Amino acid sequence: MKIGNIEFPAYPVFLAPMEDVSDIGFRLLCKQFGADMVYTEFVSSDALIRDIKKSKQKILFGGEERPIGIQIYGNDPDAMVEAAKICEDADPDLIDINFGCPVKKIAGKGAGSGMMKTPEVMRTITERVVKAVKKPVSVKTRLGWDDHSKIIVPLAEQLQDCGIVALTIHGRTRAQMYKGEADWRLIGEVKNNPRMHIPIIGNGDVTTVEGCRRRFDETGVDAAMIGRGSIGAPWIFRELKHYLQRGEHLPKEPFHWYLDILKRQLLESVERIDETRGILHMRRHLAASPLFKGIPDFKATRIAMLRANTLQELFAIMDEIPERYPVA
Repeated sequence: MKIGNIEFPAYPVFLAPMEDVSDIGFRLLCKQFGADMVYTEFVSSDALIRDIKKSKQKILFGGEERPIGIQIYGNDPDAMVEAAKICEDADPDLIDINFGCPVKKIAGKGAGSGMMKTPEVMRTITERVVKAVKKPVSVKTRLGWDDHSKIIVPLAEQLQDCGIVALTIHGRTRAQMYKGEADWRLIGEVKNNPRMHIPIIGNGDVTTVEGCRRRFDETGVDAAMIGRGSIGAPWIFRELKHYLQRGEHLPKEPFHWYLDILKRQLLESVERIDETRGILHMRRHLAASPLFKGIPDFKATRIAMLRANTLQELFAIMDEIPERYPVA
């Protein structure tokens, strides 16, 4: 499978662009564990053209992360074009347009999945960005605004006509946010539309190796994108790749192996930012990590981890887990 000039192996799995999650440290971990492509956190086009430092930092990456896409969002065609040019100067492998984010502060302003209400503006932005840059351009979107306006099948053809090289579809409407189950039936309908010839990437509820393989088999998608299933579990890509390639589960590692990965991620976060903000940034990963789920009577320890303010305190709590609980 190819996206533009980028070649991928069979059953490729990508790391989704996620705000405050897919920073450079997490991207590198996911890449090392087998992610076939990673994306930056999504970046506001308005912030980029206003030269906001934090947003400019989000589009920085290292060569070992390739192939990598920079994702931008906004509702103004002129701003999106200028932002795409700024991103092109950063030299990613592709530029991705976010028409899928459902959060109110973005969708409520007509950007992200708010564009599902104005598909004509979506098409204008897409066409103008494609024409403005030499880098390949892709799009990530949802099924529609709500259950009464699932427009993805005709919309996918229209976006393809704008010149994009790939389309990622999250199997929910904006109204669903992240609730309910992702509907891969419509993703499959887009993929199997004989008029579609660009790669289709499926996204939504890919949290198990069996589920991921089933999505490939049932819909024929060209790639799967992993979002929330990777938070606190960058090793999921290693497990997915093994199962997809060999049809068998990768043997589990000892508990401390996974714990060391989270500690390594914590250290990177602290070194890159500072101790206070680095720990705050990692709390989402610690709270969501499947490593701690199902441990009996773990609530007090989880709370203690999420309240720790220093690395020394946090590591001490984490190191006690294998001793206090039957998890090893």
